Amino acid sequence: MSIEIIAQSSLFEGLPSRYLEEIKNIGIEKSYRKDENIFLEGDEGNGFYLVITGKVKIFKLSADGKEKILHVLNPKEPFGEVAVFSGKDFPANAICLESSLLMFFPRTDFVRLISENPTLSLNMMSILSQRLKQFAVQIEGLTLKDVPGRLAVYLLDLVVQQENREKVVLTITKGQLASLLGTIPETLSRILARMNTSGLIEVKGRDIEILNLNGLECLAETGRFLEE
Repeated sequence: MSIEIIAQSSLFEGLPSRYLEEIKNIGIEKSYRKDENIFLEGDEGNGFYLVITGKVKIFKLSADGKEKILHVLNPKEPFGEVAVFSGKDFPANAICLESSLLMFFPRTDFVRLISENPTLSLNMMSILSQRLKQFAVQIEGLTLKDVPGRLAVYLLDLVVQQENREKVVLTITKGQLASLLGTIPETLSRILARMNTSGLIEVKGRDIEILNLNGLECLAETGRFLEE
């Protein structure tokens, strides 16, 4: 794997090339099939991963087997970093949503590396802080917003990520999106239909045209449709 791919990760962005070379040297490339487990909740946190190609789902299972998606990770995104610092078991499950190539960084080697390079340690603290902020926003959305508001927030995030104010593309299935938003597919379908009839969006498979960005922002803020 080239140094450029490592350098594009938020975890290692801005590091000098000599550090990137050291990081590359301790990394181990691993290939996974679609639906193959990477690790399970409770497995030893013996390192962390960086997505090179493919897509990874991080999720937890309730006592009755109900799945709750925490993150869907794309290329250049790291996961499992908490295990590096805590030395504890993985707190959730990770599975590949499609054939994926990952880079695995063993905990022992990486801890030694960051102890010798304070700049790298600061980058790690930054990305973990961002992840904590994401969790806080997610919890706030699940507790304070109804599903329409959560969905509006998600679509607006896609607008920013994909840098397109006119159309966004869902990168996960609607079933997975429902789980991520803390609802069921039937409810999600009804809300998408309501957004469509309200003139906010037009759904064409995974393509979603943004017809009224201001209205979508209002829904995200208030959780209510304009006509209510």
